[in-house]
Amino acid sequence: MGNCLGTQVKAESPLHTDVNSKYGSNGGYDTTSGSSIGKGSFASGTFTPRTEGEILQSPNLKSFSFNDLKSATRNFRPDSVLGEGGFGSVFKGWVDENALTVAKPGTGIVIAVKRLNQEGCQGHREWLAEVNYLGQLSHPNLVKLVGYCLEDEHRLLVYEFMPRGSLENHLFRRGSYFQPLSWGLRMKVALGAAKGLAFLHSAETKVIYRDFKTSNILLDSNYNAKLSDFGLAKDGPTGDKSHVSTRVMGTYGYAAPEYLATGHLTAKSDIYSFGVVLLEMLSGRRAVDKNRPSGEHNLVEWAKPSLTSKRKIFRILDTRLEGQYSLDGAQKAANLALKCLSMDAKFRPSMDEVVVALEQLQDSGETRNTQDARNTNHRSHSNSAVNKHRRKSADDTSSRKATSYPRPSASPLYT
Repeated sequence: MGNCLGTQVKAESPLHTDVNSKYGSNGGYDTTSGSSIGKGSFASGTFTPRTEGEILQSPNLKSFSFNDLKSATRNFRPDSVLGEGGFGSVFKGWVDENALTVAKPGTGIVIAVKRLNQEGCQGHREWLAEVNYLGQLSHPNLVKLVGYCLEDEHRLLVYEFMPRGSLENHLFRRGSYFQPLSWGLRMKVALGAAKGLAFLHSAETKVIYRDFKTSNILLDSNYNAKLSDFGLAKDGPTGDKSHVSTRVMGTYGYAAPEYLATGHLTAKSDIYSFGVVLLEMLSGRRAVDKNRPSGEHNLVEWAKPSLTSKRKIFRILDTRLEGQYSLDGAQKAANLALKCLSMDAKFRPSMDEVVVALEQLQDSGETRNTQDARNTNHRSHSNSAVNKHRRKSADDTSSRKATSYPRPSASPLYT
């Protein structure tokens, strides 16, 4: 879940710079509904604003006993741990697909069980927010909450298993499991996450996510993006109110400047965070990285001067993406990030506008998938070899009589 800033307003938990990884990197059964992107819905037919201190009724959630989840995760064995976070540890477990009763390891469906750390910085309030929001909201780009456990001091959450883990891991972790995401997949993930935020911001829902970042974007087996961790989410302003006044909560590097300065929260705060994440996807750099040289610690400050120029855009693009994008496509994505990162919130686009821009970017053919990039690189490599061969043949021919050798036939690459 979220981490606290609290430098200007009293915080509810310690400061953090968001370096923890999310669950899902070990692979497993995919309980998602595939790659379809559709409208969201509410469990009860209409969205009920979150009520402080109460679990809202939801027919889609199962109430698990602590012993059930203890058995499903093999007694929370260390080798079942999928990840750690501010909330606590996440464990891999198994349940029957229909009855959701405990199943033997390797049978039924895989679940991810998040267990509240009693000594952690987050507690019942964040747990309750997660249950109430995800218990009512349903959308292809929101992670599915299967159920929960509220028993004595125990607080647990049970989710669908997301086999490819978090976007954060794929962008920043190194290892054989986490290969660099292609340009096409990055744009696909950006669009999916944008659709999730747009659903939350819709007139019917009016929810401000407040903790949009790469570690909270989880990926299914087809790289469909789903937003997770709703512990810091807030109901948006109602009536003639323009904002919600809150304590400053979130994660360093992602929070909007006006929210940091005033504590006034709006949907535009989420859009700034989206701009930061889009910039991370373009650059392959973290929002905040103290290991970078001086002047490059803060990604937004470092990258902004290069976002407006086609001649400078290459300076901020991830070198691992070389050859996978068109310059025009990269410039459009950079311009979108720049608009989202406007210091004046009123100049930021709505999430619906962001979704349209990303859809147009994909429809224009300016986002290529990994295979396209491999084919392009292969053709470029082959063409280079053929041209080199032709130059050598021409040089050899010029040193002999023109009629000595037959002219080489054209390469199939040019037919």
